[in-house]
Amino acid sequence: MSVLDDNIAKLDGYLGRFRDAGILNRIAGQDVAGMNGTFQNTSPVDKSVICDVAHGTAADIDKAARAAHDAFAAWRDLPALARKKILIRIAEGIEARAEEIALCECWDTGQAYKFMSKAALRGAENFRYFADQVVQARDGQHLQSPTLMNITTRVPIGPVGVITPWNTPFMLSTWKIAPALAAGCTVVHKPAEASPLTARLLVEIAEDAGLPPGVLNTVNGFGEGAGKALCEHPKIKAIAFVGESRTGSLITKQGADTLKRNHLELGGKNPVIVFDDADLDRALDAAIFMIYSINGERCTSSSRLLIQDTVREEFESKLIARVNNINVGHPLDPATEIGPLVTEEHFNKVTSYFDIAKEDGATVAAGGVTIGDEGYFVRPTLFTGATNQMRIAQEEIFGPVLTSIPFSNEEEALQIANDIPYGLTGYVWTNDLTRALRFTDKLEAGMIWVNSENVRHLPTPFGGVKASGIGRDGGDWSFDFYMEQKHIGFATGQHKITKLGAL
Repeated sequence: MSVLDDNIAKLDGYLGRFRDAGILNRIAGQDVAGMNGTFQNTSPVDKSVICDVAHGTAADIDKAARAAHDAFAAWRDLPALARKKILIRIAEGIEARAEEIALCECWDTGQAYKFMSKAALRGAENFRYFADQVVQARDGQHLQSPTLMNITTRVPIGPVGVITPWNTPFMLSTWKIAPALAAGCTVVHKPAEASPLTARLLVEIAEDAGLPPGVLNTVNGFGEGAGKALCEHPKIKAIAFVGESRTGSLITKQGADTLKRNHLELGGKNPVIVFDDADLDRALDAAIFMIYSINGERCTSSSRLLIQDTVREEFESKLIARVNNINVGHPLDPATEIGPLVTEEHFNKVTSYFDIAKEDGATVAAGGVTIGDEGYFVRPTLFTGATNQMRIAQEEIFGPVLTSIPFSNEEEALQIANDIPYGLTGYVWTNDLTRALRFTDKLEAGMIWVNSENVRHLPTPFGGVKASGIGRDGGDWSFDFYMEQKHIGFATGQHKITKLGAL
C-alpha cells in the first residue's frame, strides 16, 4: 500500500463519524442542531459530500453568546496557573490528534499534506506560547506622580467573537482562540462554512482538556446569517476576524451600534522586491515558496514579483522552469506541492484572471490552465510583462498565481511596491544594508522580511496597514486586544482639592 493509499484509508476512518452524525454546533458543552437545518460540506478534491453541517442562525448565535456570557466570570476569575494548565493540556491534545487534524484539513480545504502535516503542531505551539504568558498577562506598571501612586493593570474584555477563514483554518483558529482564552475571555467561534471539520475537532480537544462548558462555543453557518449576528450581538465585546478586506469593512459596520472592538487581519497583494545585488538563488526559492505553497491561498503570499531589469530575463527564465516543475496532485500524497482550490466559487474567481491577464496585455508564461474535471485543480501560474496598473497586479487573486513586474532603480521599486490598496507584508532581497534600511523604512507594510521568506516568530506583531487590516496579533499585542487597560490612582498624602461652593 502506498503512503497515499494509507492516508486515504486513515482519513476514511476519521470521517466516518461525521458522515453518520454530521457536524453540530457546540454551545455550553452540548451538541446543538442548527435552527436553519443543515448545509452540505464537500471536498474540493473530487466534489464529494463530506457531511452535513449545522446551519446556524441569529438564534444560535444568541444562545452561544449567552453561554459565553454566563461562563465568563468563572473563567476570568480562575487562577492564572489553573488556566495555564488547561491551555497546556489543549496543546497536548492537539499533538495527540495531529494526524487526524492534518488529514481532515487536507480533505476539507485541498491543502497539501506536505504543509498541513505541520498545521496541528503550529496550533499546539500557539497554545503553549500563550499558556506561558498567562501569569503575567494582567501585569501593569507603577507610575509615580507628586500626589498619587498610579498603577495599571489589564482585565479581560469579556465574551469575544472569532471568525476564521478557510485557507488554513485550524492553525488560524488557534492563533485567535489561544490568546483569547489565555487573557480570560470566553469565545464564540464562527468557522468558515467551506472548512468546518477541524473547528469541531478543536472544541472537542479543548473540552477534553478540561475547558469548562461555555468558554469555547462553535456555531457554524454563513456570513450573512451567523457571522452578521455575531458581529451585532450586544454581549460580544470584540470581534477577531481573518479574511478579505470587503468583509472586514462589513464587520466594522455591523459592530458599530454596539461599539464593538475589532481586530481585522485582511487581504494582501504583497511585493517581493529583488535587487540585482541579491542572492538570486535564495530569492528565487523564497519567492516560489511564498506564492505557491499553501495553494497560494494565504494573505502573506508574495503575489507581486518586482524584479530589477538588469537580472529580470535570467531570473524569470529560472522561475518559469521551476513553476512548470511544481507537482500538482492529490493533497494526501506527500509528494504533492499544490492541491485543489477550496471551492468552485474560488476556483472560478482564480481562473477568471487567466483571461484578464491576456486582456491586460500580460504574458501567461506558465500555467494559466485547469487540470481535469474531477476537482478544483489549476496549474501554478506566472504572468510576465505586467505593469502595476493591471488588474492582475492590483487585485488579490488568492491562488497560485504570480505577477512579475520589472523596475529599473530603487525609487521606481518603492513607488510600485506602495502603489496598491494593501499593506500587509513585503519581502526585500538585497545585500546592500543601507538600501535595506532605507527601503524598509519607506515600504508601506505592517510586516517586512529582508533576505527571508515569512518566518513567523510568535512574540512579534502580526498585522497590516491600509486595506490589509487593523490591529496586531502576537505576543503582548494579542493581550492588548483581548484585554482592557485599567488605571488606579492612590493618593499618597493630603494634596489640595479645589473646593467648589464652600462658604
